[in-house]
Amino acid sequence: MTFDRYGSDVLGGDWRKPPRGRSTEQSADLGLVVEEATSGFVGEIMKVERDLGTVELENRRLKRRTFPLGPGFLLEGKPVVLVAPVRAAPQKATRTASGSRIAVDTRAKVALPSRIYVEGRHDAELVEKVWGDDLRAEGVAVEFLGGIDDLPAIVRDFAPTSRRRLGVLVDHLVPGSKESRIAEQLSGQPHVLVVGHPYVDVWQAVKPERLGIASWPTIPRSVEWKKGICASFGWPHRDQADIARAWKHILSRVDSYTDLEPAFLGRVEELIDFATLPAD
Repeated sequence: MTFDRYGSDVLGGDWRKPPRGRSTEQSADLGLVVEEATSGFVGEIMKVERDLGTVELENRRLKRRTFPLGPGFLLEGKPVVLVAPVRAAPQKATRTASGSRIAVDTRAKVALPSRIYVEGRHDAELVEKVWGDDLRAEGVAVEFLGGIDDLPAIVRDFAPTSRRRLGVLVDHLVPGSKESRIAEQLSGQPHVLVVGHPYVDVWQAVKPERLGIASWPTIPRSVEWKKGICASFGWPHRDQADIARAWKHILSRVDSYTDLEPAFLGRVEELIDFATLPAD
């Protein structure tokens, strides 16, 4: 037995009106997927503006639209009235996004002379989102390189010492890769630590289930990886602005270290430990 939301008579009634039935109230919780009945727009709730009385939906192509809270929505085919979520009493956090206990004194320290370098802006934003509180508490600054082709020269200019250590996080550090050959040039330097993860890009450090997929798609080498990922998801990928929006969407799925792959987590923790070692 099936339910035809439009009825059997294609000429009967007004197709623009939501299906009849008693609506129930539904809290507009972030992450809930609903349909705006009049337009047929289906999307995930990304934002609720309580003061404006609006809800923002994002569909699978990352297109966003804003609608008034209230009646006119469908949840699993049933009419609902979206209402703003009840504000919960604020609870004091006891742990940072990385899982560390929050220190009593949370004021940022003066930056240490040691540094952690990562390849690109997306790497730096992911590290900041999960380890930002820890890094500020330790006084460790993270900078992005925009690629590692000139890494040996950058290390020489940095002039690492036991009081001025340099840790580097490299994408796709696997045997035979360009990244591994560059890293080998820095082996044996006691105050430099180069570590890496196996992923083509830091996007893959986010667990695929956080995006509702079983695994990250395999992209042919002839296709630019990020554009290939966006294309496989049906996301816009014409220019850098599209890629930036795609990354913003992926990053929004990360709340804590539990959303990241262990191969990435371990390397960042290793670099933080290295950068905060006491001087010899």
